[in-house]
Amino acid sequence: MIQNHLPHDHGQTIEHELEYMPSVENFQTVADIFKQLGDGSRIRIFWLLCHCEECVINLSAMVNMSSPAVSHHLKQLKSAGLIVNRRDGKEVYYKAADTEQARNFHHMIEWLVKIACPSQVEKQKGTP
Repeated sequence: MIQNHLPHDHGQTIEHELEYMPSVENFQTVADIFKQLGDGSRIRIFWLLCHCEECVINLSAMVNMSSPAVSHHLKQLKSAGLIVNRRDGKEVYYKAADTEQARNFHHMIEWLVKIACPSQVEKQKGTP
């Protein structure tokens, strides 16, 4: 048990909560995942990979980007642990990782799209 005493006493009881504060590494992991939100194309690619397994060429066509650009985003998503890949002969296929982080990131994207794009909610309900 770590004993924490803050230099100024403001009548708060935060010292007790500090015992349960996640490590610096945990916060860095969260920051690395949130960095993925910085690019709309990367989010679109990740969202697609949550719904299918695809190769770079098909992903490029789906998002109307060059293969090198898609490969760049895939590398970043993979380094964040959000996607995985498998090789079948010469072809490499990508999909969302089967992890709690990837599932939560996917749910967060869909939730934020609903907030930003109310028309998406209407489309899902079947309303024109």
